[in-house]
Amino acid sequence: MKDAVDSLSELIASAKQGTDANARGVLSKLFGERYHKRHLAKTAMRDALALGATQEDDQGVPFAGLINPDNPESGPYGGTSLVWFPTRDHGSLLALVVGTRGLSPDEGILTRPGHRRRVSALRRMLAARGVESWSKPDPANLGVVVPKTVSERFPGFERVFARYGRELYCVAHISPSERPSIVREVVSAFLDLYSYERGWEVMAAFRTERDSFLEELRQDLFPRVTAESVHERLMARHFVILQGPPGTGKTRLTGEIRDRYFAGRGLTIQFHPAVTYEDFVVGLSPDIAKEESLKFRVRPGSLIEACLRSEEEPFLLVIDEINRADLGKILGEAIYLFEPGEVGKRTVTLTHPVNGSNQLSLPNNLYVLGTMNTADRSIASVDLAIRRRFTFITMMPDGSVIDAQGLPLATKFYGRVMDVFVEHAPDDAMNLLPGHSYFLANDEEELKKRLRFELLPLLDEYLREGYLGPATTELQAVRDALEDVVR
Repeated sequence: MKDAVDSLSELIASAKQGTDANARGVLSKLFGERYHKRHLAKTAMRDALALGATQEDDQGVPFAGLINPDNPESGPYGGTSLVWFPTRDHGSLLALVVGTRGLSPDEGILTRPGHRRRVSALRRMLAARGVESWSKPDPANLGVVVPKTVSERFPGFERVFARYGRELYCVAHISPSERPSIVREVVSAFLDLYSYERGWEVMAAFRTERDSFLEELRQDLFPRVTAESVHERLMARHFVILQGPPGTGKTRLTGEIRDRYFAGRGLTIQFHPAVTYEDFVVGLSPDIAKEESLKFRVRPGSLIEACLRSEEEPFLLVIDEINRADLGKILGEAIYLFEPGEVGKRTVTLTHPVNGSNQLSLPNNLYVLGTMNTADRSIASVDLAIRRRFTFITMMPDGSVIDAQGLPLATKFYGRVMDVFVEHAPDDAMNLLPGHSYFLANDEEELKKRLRFELLPLLDEYLREGYLGPATTELQAVRDALEDVVR
């Protein structure tokens, strides 16, 4: 049976214009069917689908959609809106738009990092389904115009981009030939994101659908990394770095990969500021024999040891905390060997011969897997020369692991902490997210001790250093609530 979203999807896909489109009537059906009736307001809708100049748009760009109900019934409006722009031959452009009067009364939505992150996740979700889409990095930045390279991807909507190029911040093309199921999915996604930001109550029949959509957006923000996916990248690129906040299981995953895919054949070393070229590649060490003078012998480093052990069978060299040392100095001339696609083909000359040869080449059986803690602000980021030689995989907290242990207290406060970061924290602070390991325990008593003596000190450090900027007040509130429970 056709519902309100089906009717709206048909109208948008048909790109129907004029009074017979009855946009207000179709939009009104959403309230009472998909969303609670109390959210329906006469001023929350605009219908300017008539061709030519209109009261709402003096440049003749037809549109219709939902706006903030605090705006007047007609004329320019402000805040975020969900509208579509129909054309005669190219379908419609469905979009999230800031009104031409500016951010007010929706500054709270448009400037919140969480909204920006969900909009970007929506674009990626639509792109994965083959829908032509685009989103602005910062919805509140009205000084940024839709780039020409973007508008060229949407032929037929030149007038839309010319008129609203500064206000558009997320768009998706709905072709009249698109499958109805895809059109409905796109329309419902935009509707559910818009209604979520507005705080609209969803009717029971559609609650599961919206919750599933929001969960997909969350999974985009916190993608799960599996041993299989990391192993696939290792096989393809040879050199991989797992990066992410503390407690996300990076070291544990390296051990799983070594045991599952390399039958335990591996060498784990840890980098720190005192590690040198002589430790990692090759150097000299004193060789003092009885009644003899001081001599020096060549000492192969960890890299050469791994090369020797990988000549017959695949071998994994794990470098824990790979960014805690100066990689350029540690690798020396060996950096030339770390080039995916050239493994086994490049050779360098060492400063000292090993086993009678001073030539070094990386065997095809050698794989390097590093870990990197993105929360450690005392270390410089990996330089570009190193970065381009490695594949980087980001590991974020995994809420499903916490849910699986069945401790409601862990699930509750994990969700609260994550919400603070997602909704309010600046981008660089996302590297500080406490990982799921902080919330794992065998029972509630053990959990409370972990939260009190491990998580609380970490949050206190963040607050003391002011790492979360505008999210500080929100994090302080969660921190205090946590202390009240575990003290």
